[in-house]
Amino acid sequence: MEEWTKGEIETFLEEKRTGYLYFYTPMCGTCQVASKMLTVIDQLLPDMSSGKADLNYLPEIAERFEIESVPCLILLKKGEEQEKIYAFQSVPYLIEKLKDLKI
Repeated sequence: MEEWTKGEIETFLEEKRTGYLYFYTPMCGTCQVASKMLTVIDQLLPDMSSGKADLNYLPEIAERFEIESVPCLILLKKGEEQEKIYAFQSVPYLIEKLKDLKI
């Protein structure tokens, strides 16, 4: 998964794309586990648009999406937020959530 800048996130939203944005901080242990889960998901769903960003450098994005903690996975359909996930649970759980975006 590629690290995205604020500009890339804005473009993703403006183009009304479907996919997910993953927000983390480097010192967060749970984020490290979540990152590994998303690496697996990227392999299983290679056509799904996705990006990640260190929330420490994007306070305006955190405010815009009302992100309360990390890790945070924001599911978007046509540029609109569908769901915000803080408890990643398992790879199969996340895959089901992401497949629902394509319906």
